[in-house]
Parts: sequence; C-alpha cells; structure tokens
Amino acid sequence: MNQSEFLKSVLPFKDKVFRLAKRFLVSTEEAEDATQELFLKLWKNKNKLGEYRNVEAFAMTMTKNYCFDRLKSKQASNLTLVHSNYKENNTSLDKRVEDDDTVTLVHKLMENLPEQQKLIMQLRDIEQYDFEEICKMVHMKPTAVRVALSRARKTIRLELIKQQNYGVS
Repeated sequence: MNQSEFLKSVLPFKDKVFRLAKRFLVSTEEAEDATQELFLKLWKNKNKLGEYRNVEAFAMTMTKNYCFDRLKSKQASNLTLVHSNYKENNTSLDKRVEDDDTVTLVHKLMENLPEQQKLIMQLRDIEQYDFEEICKMVHMKPTAVRVALSRARKTIRLELIKQQNYGVS
C-alpha cells in the first residue's frame, strides 16, 4: 500500500479517532498524541490493513485500547473523561445557556457510567456508529450492546429528570 492509498483509507475517520481519544483523555494535547500514535501504528502496519474488513472499526478499537492504557498509566493519573462536541447556532442566549447547562450535566452524568456503557454511548450517540460496528469494536454481541446502551440512556434520562425536576445535584 502506497502513501496515497493509505491516506485515502484512514483520513475519512481521523476526526472520529480524535473525538474518541478526547472523550477519554480530556486534554486536546493528549488526544492529539493518541491520534498521532494510532496513525503511526497504522502506517507501520499499512501492508496488513488489507486483512481487516473494516479499517475504521479496527482503528477505533485501537484508539479505545490506547486510551485505556494511558488512563491506567501512572503518568496519566490526572486525566478524566469528558466530551465537548456540542455546538448550537441561531438560538437565543437563554436557550443556548440552558442547552449548554444540560449538555454539561449529561457529560457529568456520563462520567459516572460504567466504562463499557460510557464507551458504547460515545460510539453510538456521539460518533453515530451502527450497532454492527460497535459490536466489533467492543467485542460484544448485538444484544449486549443494545442492553448496555439502553441502560446508559435510562440512567442518564432518570438523573436528568431528577435533577431538572428537583434541582438535586
């Protein structure tokens, strides 16, 4: 595989790799490093990429594993999980502030989800992967992925309702 073929096969999903890394590693710099590290590994193994039916799913799995390793490492002990991918235009200031508060609350609630649910929710609801791709990335059966996503969404929904109705934080 030459450089041009390699770039055509990996560039379409580089932003998704970055967003997933940013979700786990918080820091833009850490996410950039993770993205760069992933693409370096892909480049070194470019001749083997043809063996994978879905290079994007393989790359997302590699990203997830790299981020988990970084989070477990001693030097990354100060990293937490976040996501800041939401933008809304053409709305009133009050509505934008309210939406920002809700998005911030959802992100905070997502931090409390089990790792697996957090990852599946990120891949499905933020990155818009279909269930088949998610199953390959997380090595789970479709039913298990759907159950985990359903539980994650239910947890977030119940906590949002609770906090918005009662102001409990």
